[in-house]
Amino acid sequence: MITTANKYLGELQETISGLPLKTLEKIKDILLEAHQKNRQIFMIGNGGSASTSSHITCDIAKGILGHTGEKKSKRFKIISLNDNVALMSAWANDTIYDNIFSEQIKNLAKKDDIVIALSASGNSPNIIKAVETANEISCITIGLAGFNGGKLAKLTDICLTAKIDKYDIAEDTHLILGHILTRWFFENV
Repeated sequence: MITTANKYLGELQETISGLPLKTLEKIKDILLEAHQKNRQIFMIGNGGSASTSSHITCDIAKGILGHTGEKKSKRFKIISLNDNVALMSAWANDTIYDNIFSEQIKNLAKKDDIVIALSASGNSPNIIKAVETANEISCITIGLAGFNGGKLAKLTDICLTAKIDKYDIAEDTHLILGHILTRWFFENV
């Protein structure tokens, strides 16, 4: 067990050390501008990335206000589209799974809104289709990817890629990035 833990933590540490923090700074600036201009932020992800999408959404929507909401600051308009299971399953059942996010984006997004797509591989068809739809609407698209960024890195306006070919480490890295953003917003907004 200890060998596995040491190996895992070493891989995570190496991945975190190699992150392009200037890209994270640019993402923070995009989200801060969205906050200041009352733009909507949409988060999407599959599997573990869906959980991370929900977690980051919760942290930015509520976490920046403090544990009990004691900090009285302007709130972010942020929602995780993977939290509407009924709507996702309706689109998947009645059309194809690839539509579960793109159709929601068509309903809700406007020009200059933000779509943050999480995909460890960067190649999930429903994520790619959602980003393409967001781009058609002229949303600002942000990717959080792993591996080499996949198609997501090429389609988004900005993509932060955790350079590792392991889903678990990529997903952990994305959650850490969400926590960094949340802490910055808590301390500065």
